[in-house]
Amino acid sequence: MIFDLTVTHLFIVWLGIALAYVVFGMTGFGTALVASPLLAQFIPVSHIVPLLALLDFCAATTNVVRDGRKAEHGELKRLVPLMVAGSGIGAVILLVTKPDLLLLLLGTFVIGYAAYSLSGYRPMTQLSSWSSVPFGLVGGIFSALFGSGGFIYAIYLQGRLENKEHIRITQTTLIGLSTLTRLVMFLVAGVYANRSLLLLAVLLAPGMLAGVWIGRRITLKLSREQFVKLVNSVILVSGVFLLVRYFSSIS
Repeated sequence: MIFDLTVTHLFIVWLGIALAYVVFGMTGFGTALVASPLLAQFIPVSHIVPLLALLDFCAATTNVVRDGRKAEHGELKRLVPLMVAGSGIGAVILLVTKPDLLLLLLGTFVIGYAAYSLSGYRPMTQLSSWSSVPFGLVGGIFSALFGSGGFIYAIYLQGRLENKEHIRITQTTLIGLSTLTRLVMFLVAGVYANRSLLLLAVLLAPGMLAGVWIGRRITLKLSREQFVKLVNSVILVSGVFLLVRYFSSIS
């Protein structure tokens, strides 16, 4: 038995994972937003992040193998070192203080940004390459603290790149590299010695692959404007999710 799940429970989780990876296939991030609330109803919360890290890495690797040539390597060279530095800062913050206030501040900023972008009030001007510094660091910090920094990179990339496929695959590559760090940590900590966790990941892998394939097919049919609206909608939900998480932590 896998975490005491019935066949019905497994089917519900499988469908939830497939839906989460449709979002990932379209935007290159966002699986935790869709999958975490559902998974928390059926498996121990402590196993959700390791499970999604494993599936995210496999999904990102699948996308990179297929479309890796479309990634903007210049942006990766800027962001990856900053992402690693930010992860180190996040780990220190986690050790010395309670990071809950950061959820409130970032959630408020993200909601404001996404609402502004979706309003169509005026077109976004292209971000400077120097803006990679705050976005890369903050994305790394939040990846370390809460396992979710993808929406930060998404804000940066859509302000820098014109081609939606370049945005998507660059975003996916960043998520894959970020997730690899967590995978190594969980592996060293012995988390993946849990057979139920690994077996569940194997059973959910077809749903992940199906979702990524469907999401990619949908994205190919979207214009850049439609793609940006989709990404900003997911960013908006991310901000709401952060605020819900903050107020839940203080209640």
